[in-house]
Amino acid sequence: MTGVADGTLAELTTMRVGGAADEVILAETSDELVRHASRLWSDDEPWMLLGGGSNTVVSDEGFPGTVLLVRNTGIEVVESDSTPESRVRLRVQAGHDWDQLVEASVERGWSGIEALSGIPGRAGAAPVQNIGAYGQELSDVLHSITFLDFEADEVRRIPAAELALGYRTSAIKEGLAGVVLSIDLLLWANEDRNNPLSGPVAYGQLADALGVTVGDRVSIRELRRTVLRLRASKGMVLDPEDHDTWSSGSFFTNPIVTEHFARTLPMEAPRFPVPGAEPAPAVTSLEELAAGAPLRIPDAAPERMIKLSAAWLIENSGITRGFHLPGSGAAVSSKHTLAITNRGGATAGDVAELARFVVQRVQQEFGVVLAPEPNLYGLEA
Repeated sequence: MTGVADGTLAELTTMRVGGAADEVILAETSDELVRHASRLWSDDEPWMLLGGGSNTVVSDEGFPGTVLLVRNTGIEVVESDSTPESRVRLRVQAGHDWDQLVEASVERGWSGIEALSGIPGRAGAAPVQNIGAYGQELSDVLHSITFLDFEADEVRRIPAAELALGYRTSAIKEGLAGVVLSIDLLLWANEDRNNPLSGPVAYGQLADALGVTVGDRVSIRELRRTVLRLRASKGMVLDPEDHDTWSSGSFFTNPIVTEHFARTLPMEAPRFPVPGAEPAPAVTSLEELAAGAPLRIPDAAPERMIKLSAAWLIENSGITRGFHLPGSGAAVSSKHTLAITNRGGATAGDVAELARFVVQRVQQEFGVVLAPEPNLYGLEA
């Protein structure tokens, strides 16, 4: 077992707040990760799995247990083909830095995750949140994961289709107990290595920045550069000199509400339809009718759901960029209202207090309750 002396959660998370853990241990291989996680699980004592710390905020009192750092790294080509729609399947260890993976893929001309450039964290956390940005989501390319399943007490491969991947959620986030050891991605391999193209640009803001229309394909390297530039303009690319990046990224998820509720909001409030399941067809055969069976009636279509913009709701509730509570070291980012930032001397309590204030203002103004995106330990937002 490898110990990491004097590690506080402030040193291990991108928000840079939080006290010490009772113990911090390091897993540099999948075997170590399995061994440590299995022991900690069987001990039935508090413990926390931590990757890049970009989606975690821990209280100033610290964590009363063990923090297991995921640091197994490596990228392996599992299989590839040479068809016109050439695909390459990668196996990426859970502790591999996500943006380094994107950079390596772009340099090889492999498309499918280029719009996810600049997202902090480790590869193993990606399916937990089903990370997404600028029109791409991990679910678009995830093939499967290698998973230490605590309930089954075994390591098994789980296909992406069985992970219930949705908007910033998954079966893992919703309670599937275990640890991601590696992820398999299916990317597209460009035949022209000199001028590899991205997938179709799927996000309006990104298309505008590239000077193209939605659906166009561009140089994969140019798309990555543009995404990094856009993220940096919002304080979403880690920079130790920029306090706007001392955050956990977007602190709130975009709320999903019913279409009926969305109609109560101001007309200018951005809204995006959420694809939903269609009711199953109700078919009654001629034979059944002849036998006197009643006509099957289709189920009523479920009410359509609408995704709102949390940033718009925050800004229009009266909270501006750079807003902070008197005497607090935490503030809304000066570049983007979705991020709560550490201005250099914030405590975890400052962060939680500001988050609660934002939630309260949006609820009072619009009747929408924002949900925090990062994992909070010993805190309530």
